[in-house]
Amino acid sequence: MPASKTLLNEPLADAAPAATPVSLPKSSSGPQADKLIKLGLRRALDLVLHLPLRYDDETTLTAIRDLPPGASAQVEGVITHHEITYRGRRQLCLTLTDENGDPLLLRFLNFYGSQVKQLAVGVRLRARGEVRDGFLGMEMVHPAYRIVTQDEALPQVLTPIYPTCAGLSQAYLRRAINHALAETPLPELFPDELHAEIIAPLQLLPLAAAVRTLHHPPAEVDATALLERTHPAWIRIKFEELLAQQLSLKRAHMQRRTRSAPALVAGLLAAEQTLVARLLSALPFALTCAQQRVQKEISMDLALPHPMQRLLQGDVGSGKTVLAALAAAQAIDAGYQVALMVPTELLAEQHVRKLRGWFEPLGIHLVWLTASLKAKEKRAALTAAAAGEAQLIVGTHAIIQDKVEFARLGLVIIDEQHRFGVEQRLALRSKAQHEVAGLNWQPHQLMMSATPIPRTLAMSYYADLDVSTLDELPPGRQPIVTKLVSQARREEVIGRVRQAALAGRQVYWVCPLIEESETLQLQTAEDTFARLSAALPELQIGLVHGRLKPADKAEVMAAFSRNEVQLLVATTVIEVGVDIPNASLMVIEHAERFGLSQLHQLRGRTGRGSTASACVLLYAGPLSYTARARLNTLRETNDGFEIARRDLEIRGPGEFLGARQSGTAMLRFADLQEDLWLIEPAQRAADYLLRKQPDIVMQHLKRWLEGRENYLKV
Repeated sequence: MPASKTLLNEPLADAAPAATPVSLPKSSSGPQADKLIKLGLRRALDLVLHLPLRYDDETTLTAIRDLPPGASAQVEGVITHHEITYRGRRQLCLTLTDENGDPLLLRFLNFYGSQVKQLAVGVRLRARGEVRDGFLGMEMVHPAYRIVTQDEALPQVLTPIYPTCAGLSQAYLRRAINHALAETPLPELFPDELHAEIIAPLQLLPLAAAVRTLHHPPAEVDATALLERTHPAWIRIKFEELLAQQLSLKRAHMQRRTRSAPALVAGLLAAEQTLVARLLSALPFALTCAQQRVQKEISMDLALPHPMQRLLQGDVGSGKTVLAALAAAQAIDAGYQVALMVPTELLAEQHVRKLRGWFEPLGIHLVWLTASLKAKEKRAALTAAAAGEAQLIVGTHAIIQDKVEFARLGLVIIDEQHRFGVEQRLALRSKAQHEVAGLNWQPHQLMMSATPIPRTLAMSYYADLDVSTLDELPPGRQPIVTKLVSQARREEVIGRVRQAALAGRQVYWVCPLIEESETLQLQTAEDTFARLSAALPELQIGLVHGRLKPADKAEVMAAFSRNEVQLLVATTVIEVGVDIPNASLMVIEHAERFGLSQLHQLRGRTGRGSTASACVLLYAGPLSYTARARLNTLRETNDGFEIARRDLEIRGPGEFLGARQSGTAMLRFADLQEDLWLIEPAQRAADYLLRKQPDIVMQHLKRWLEGRENYLKV
């Protein structure tokens, strides 16, 4: 049997295998074992790979007379004085005297009765902490300490400090990890050819040596390299983890080629009679070259008999919605249903309005599903979806509820895919799976994002996806001028809004909060609406926020679309999907509180017509370094790809992608900003192993990702 077939038949990616029980010290108790599981430590190997956050240096002692104020040090001596004082608050104060007769005050502000008995006069201690000048001389406040015997040897290695949780002490973790280290071999998995081609040129340590170095670094180790994770031991761990990630994603990509999906072709229809052709003819605009290229990529994938999993990324306003509509048309032509899932009701409503305008004249039945629909409307939509009468179903997360059933779902489209959690995306995919002729039949999947992913992140996190990029804006779009304005000039901004509205243009005024907050004294939407209504009585002003009833929200947005409302005060519910060509000015209140991607998305609600547009970022000083960097980036460029690159620099990859939602937290050790150079060799190693060593692939994945691989694939 070919190696790839053997590999793809392995079950690791589709079901979490049973975990090998953690091997614990004999002194461990049930509650402690439960806390280990809470940390994700289910196997002895998990303990071995539970690596330190930092280290304490307990290998040296400093004489009390040589203690440097403001630095951390370790001292040893005997307790010569012990008292509980009440200077402002209850304190346990100890005097520690070393062999030179020099005293040091140890001060404990929180302590237990058992500590009072334990730390008696005559007890020998090693204490470690930050030294400072106190009222009574040199002191340490809440030092770490250990009771020792006379002439007890100092440790020969740095003391590791591990990630932990409440009730799980460092001492217990060290015992459990040392026990696991003694019992768990870490054999080298890589064949000689791969070692010679990739491992040796990178000068990577053997895995077992790297792990032992990180758990028990010798005293002479480069402490800075350990803390900054640039030590050769850390490099080997990062490479191993990146290799596991690449293997998982590439394997998922290969597995899709073995699964069945409907080949979405129009059958006997002549080319000019297809819904795709009729939709293209009815559109009031021509596709850009980039849209034509991407439409062909999507169309070719949909015609194949295995599931498409494609990410369509493009800047704000680049025309992703029409490509989703054309993909839907191809699926409907082939006799299948399409589900479009979006993150907010407002966006769902915008999509429904636009898609109905395109599809209903062509005889296509569209329904939408949101949590706020009336019971009668929801029943009608559910019945139409289950019976196959509804060809296009648009909805929020309500679309993945248990009651929702589809007759022939062939294509799933997820808009703003990063806004959905892993479980939600898995739920929609599994809802559409069917058993057909004994095969695991899956729908095609198109994910869309207006947050462009820099190439380095796409290489790492989307290796299992086909990526299409819209790198061209429709003709006639005007660049948006962005200005940074202090809150002190608020009246000038209001004057600018009045001029624009009286000249026939429409204006957004965006606020970060709906109502007053004690912790963040920001201008709120309701307060801003009241103030602007008083300041601009000649204008029709609307208010939209997430707590409005859907019907009220829809009414305001419809009035804004008809130009019956000149100024719309809103929260970030308008971040995506709102398309009002006549809106040419946006004011963003407290812009320093928004993320860079969100600011770019909001700004993209303007500049959709032929009139020059502007975005005013109102900020309250003083600005932090990060906030200033964000706002300056918006002022300097309208390019979403450049903004994404800078956003990655500012926030780092985990936060940029939404690690808790996208599953990117699977990378515990590698940092794509610092370790970019390791991705390419990890990809080459993954390609080699997948071609020639499928047994090693499975061993490596079980070592690093057991039970978590699904979260890397959605």
